[in-house]
Amino acid sequence: MIGIVDYGLGNLSAFSNIFKQLNISFKAVKTEADFQSIDKLILPGVGAFDYAMQLLNNSGMRDTLDDLVLNKKMPVLGVCVGMQIMANSSEEGSLPGLGWVDGTVKKIDVTKLNHKPTIPHMGWNQVRATKDIEIFLGIDYEQGFYFLHSYYYDAENPQDILAVSEYAGEFACAVHKENIYGFQFHPEKSLLNGVTLLKNFANL
Repeated sequence: MIGIVDYGLGNLSAFSNIFKQLNISFKAVKTEADFQSIDKLILPGVGAFDYAMQLLNNSGMRDTLDDLVLNKKMPVLGVCVGMQIMANSSEEGSLPGLGWVDGTVKKIDVTKLNHKPTIPHMGWNQVRATKDIEIFLGIDYEQGFYFLHSYYYDAENPQDILAVSEYAGEFACAVHKENIYGFQFHPEKSLLNGVTLLKNFANL
């Protein structure tokens, strides 16, 4: 069963609707007790880095999440800010991140853009996978995914980059380290590609 971490951020209903469509078992996880029977995790998020970390740290779920992901190696998929808080830190705030995948979240460099509006990067964009990996089976890279962000994940280790996209230069739009997956784009807003990706994650 997939657990969607409900710490106060993210469009849980959109994920719920997709998993219902796919007939995949899921439940919202709001307390430590809710982790019972869960074998995979979705970590959604929208908004600011520090606010997300404050909510997660105050949720009572932080220690359990760290244990499940880092020690028990439970598969986890972070989306948007849910991906960004997997980093060590962010230029957007001062709080430390989860530190699950080494990196720093940095602001998109608007000086590299020749059009307006400049940020946020919003809309559909193509992606290019840097690894041949099961979670991308059946993905239409030309269609790409839906993005909405002003910051990007600067991974410390190139081998942790799963996919890249182009906006103000090339940036990592997906990271992967062992059981940990992070996506800057929104699969829950990306139509068939997003449904396919979430189905692939459920089948890992």
